[in-house]
Amino acid sequence: MKYYKDSDNQTYVYQDDGSEDHLIPSDQIKITEEEANTLADQEFNACPYNEKRKVTYKSIEEQLDMQYWDKVNGTTTWQDHINEVKAKYPKGSE
Repeated sequence: MKYYKDSDNQTYVYQDDGSEDHLIPSDQIKITEEEANTLADQEFNACPYNEKRKVTYKSIEEQLDMQYWDKVNGTTTWQDHINEVKAKYPKGSE
């Protein structure tokens, strides 16, 4: 993959094979994958807690499956997952 950023530090990813080179604006600057990951982390960390939770929670399908198997096995996998996310991104933390 090729990584680029614009003047607002928005990151963009393009295919290595050159098939998307025509999409790369001339004002974008090529960066390393590590730099792209750092920018993405900074953007994520700037989000409010509820946005962080949304992307961290497992899908509804996975959560329903957890709930089913918790009921069958007498476990607390789903509740543990929810509590872990809530603890990691507490309400009111920005």
